[in-house]
Amino acid sequence: MIDALPKTMPATGEQYLSVALRGLSLLHHPFLNKGLAFSAEERFQLGLKGLLPSAERSIDIQLTEVLDELERQPTELDKNIFLNSLLDRNETLFYRIIQDHVSEMVPLIYTPVVGEAIANYSHNFNQPRGIYLSYPDRDRMEEILEHRAFKDVDVICVTDGERILGLGDEGAGGIGITVGKLALYTICAGVNPSTCLPIGLDVGTNNESLLNDPEYIGWRHERVRGKDYDDFIAQFVDTVKRKFPKVYLHWEDFGKANATRILQTYRPQLCTFNDDIQGTGAVALATLLAALKTTGQSLKDQRVAFLGGGTAGVGIADKIRLMMMREGLSEEEAYSRFYLVDINGVLQEGQDLADFQKPYAKSPDAFADWHVQDAQNITLAEVVKHAAPSVLFGVSSQTGAFTEAIIRAMADRVERPIVMPLSNPTSKCEAVPQDVINWTEGRAVVATGSPFGDAVYQGKTIPVTQCNNAFIFPGIGLGVVATKPSVVSDDMIFAAVECLASHAPSLEDPAAPLLPLLEDAREVCQAIALAVGAQAYDEGVATVGTKDDLESLVRGKVWQADYLPYRPD
Repeated sequence: MIDALPKTMPATGEQYLSVALRGLSLLHHPFLNKGLAFSAEERFQLGLKGLLPSAERSIDIQLTEVLDELERQPTELDKNIFLNSLLDRNETLFYRIIQDHVSEMVPLIYTPVVGEAIANYSHNFNQPRGIYLSYPDRDRMEEILEHRAFKDVDVICVTDGERILGLGDEGAGGIGITVGKLALYTICAGVNPSTCLPIGLDVGTNNESLLNDPEYIGWRHERVRGKDYDDFIAQFVDTVKRKFPKVYLHWEDFGKANATRILQTYRPQLCTFNDDIQGTGAVALATLLAALKTTGQSLKDQRVAFLGGGTAGVGIADKIRLMMMREGLSEEEAYSRFYLVDINGVLQEGQDLADFQKPYAKSPDAFADWHVQDAQNITLAEVVKHAAPSVLFGVSSQTGAFTEAIIRAMADRVERPIVMPLSNPTSKCEAVPQDVINWTEGRAVVATGSPFGDAVYQGKTIPVTQCNNAFIFPGIGLGVVATKPSVVSDDMIFAAVECLASHAPSLEDPAAPLLPLLEDAREVCQAIALAVGAQAYDEGVATVGTKDDLESLVRGKVWQADYLPYRPD
């Protein structure tokens, strides 16, 4: 276990790393390895003489070499594999190339390519990263966490692999999503990667193709359910609380039956966050607020339909509903604005619903005047026809579910429909933005979950915004690791939403995107961190420093992808 935090020379203020490793052990450590960028003095002091050829290369020359090799990779999946192999041998160089070419690189290491990478995780498995906690080893969690690479842990991202993006159960390979998420904490907000710990909870899988795959890397067992599963999660949280009492615990891609319940259970106990519920809801709300500025409408006047009533859909609806109530609607009025369509149609009272879905269930009396084919299974097309939603979200993973008939029917009732097909990866998207623009005669405002090119209608370029969580969760995380609050409150998340919405390029130019470019992510995420940290101090939940210290605390947590000089430990 390594202490990898920078130290400062008292006389000069120069930062450096104190390194205990020597020779091949140093060259094989991805966070510490510099390749040919080790100086002559470092090579002598750290036992590297003769292990490297004599040439010294700057990081800029290394970047040119890596870009050339990346360009030679034939497919996007091959590029993902190449970049992850770079991460496994030289982390600083990996993060530098991503930061210098963020718009081109982020889609390769995250959505949409990460979905294909995780689906092939066992077949491309090379270098383990993070911690695997398997159910059979449940009584040794504390010991296993001692096997982590780095001493200091600010952020843990954990998944059980049950609902990876729109792909479903990917078992132990789901740990790839935590590696990708934590990389975005570093790329977009500057959180030190040595303080980020990916964890995969391997509780089995119900994916038969994985169970029958001789190369599958996980525990060959059907998923653990019920009390055994809950006890395993409780044991994991208790272990984390003991070992890392001020850690920020990020839950990622848990199944519909568990995600909300886990968050609600443990949110009062430690500083924790679920990006699928809270992050997706926050970035969707920020995007919607920016869109409404473009269309000149108020949030409280909107009627909102969802295709997908799971954790992501309800998480988005919750954030929008609470903001509507801030604008003056009663709770009852706010709930009445939502129509959530799931596998059995519109959520209705009397259906077999999860607890988190029940507040959005409509009384069957609400549809008394509707002419529908099956009152027990009211479709999205029927919702659009009768409720005339002005905003439509897709979180269903149903490719092409926003049909031409549905979008045209929406546009017949609404002058400027706001359409957000958010399902990831691209292959699961509910509609192609260009089609939505065509079907609405160029009137729709469109935001997607995966990156798409701009649309064109009658010679006019119409921006398609990626409703990207990468603008929200890294900024929240930076604010949290800087101020160490005891909880991530709703008001802290709303502070992030309002900050992101205030950075919308469309505020200055209605023809501009609704969210900033990824090149601006660091600036935006650091502004979000300051907003989140300020709110933590205002609520009295921050546990380090004072509000006067906030800017220096945030700056102190921002890591730069540059080689520091090394000193022998």
